Amino acid sequence: MLYYITGGERSGKSNYAQQLALQLSETPIYLATSRVWDADHQQRIDRHIQERDHRWTSIEEEKEIAAKIPKNSVVVIDCVTLWLTNFFMDAQNDVTVALEQAIAEFNKLLTIDATLIIISNEIGMGVHATTKIGRKFTELQGWMNQHIAKHAHKAILMVSGIPVTIK
Repeated sequence: MLYYITGGERSGKSNYAQQLALQLSETPIYLATSRVWDADHQQRIDRHIQERDHRWTSIEEEKEIAAKIPKNSVVVIDCVTLWLTNFFMDAQNDVTVALEQAIAEFNKLLTIDATLIIISNEIGMGVHATTKIGRKFTELQGWMNQHIAKHAHKAILMVSGIPVTIK
């Protein structure tokens, strides 16, 4: 089963995903995709880890997430935006290369017998990026979101903490 949860920044995506995972499993996995970019980012990561209790197993993986998912598990993947950033940066901001690599890795997830709850951001709904690199990343994010949503069994848009079923 593939759940896709999207929305704007601080819209309640992670909280909703974690509550869903706890409804589906007594021992869910939280797969974090972020690199540590600076001290502030590390504090944010530490805060997220502290918010989860003993029921959670935390795994960190920047790109090759399919290899980290056990069969028959419930896994929250948080988040596509940070995961894509890793591909985008490693591809020297080449949208085509980053998208091909991310789609290839995502497609591996479709072969795993597990319940996946994938969190992403709708960055194209916000302020228009003022830089070329920002606009390129917005395109990458939008195309990847479409690919994930196409394969999702259920898609939720979070708006001000309220889940809205879109698929």
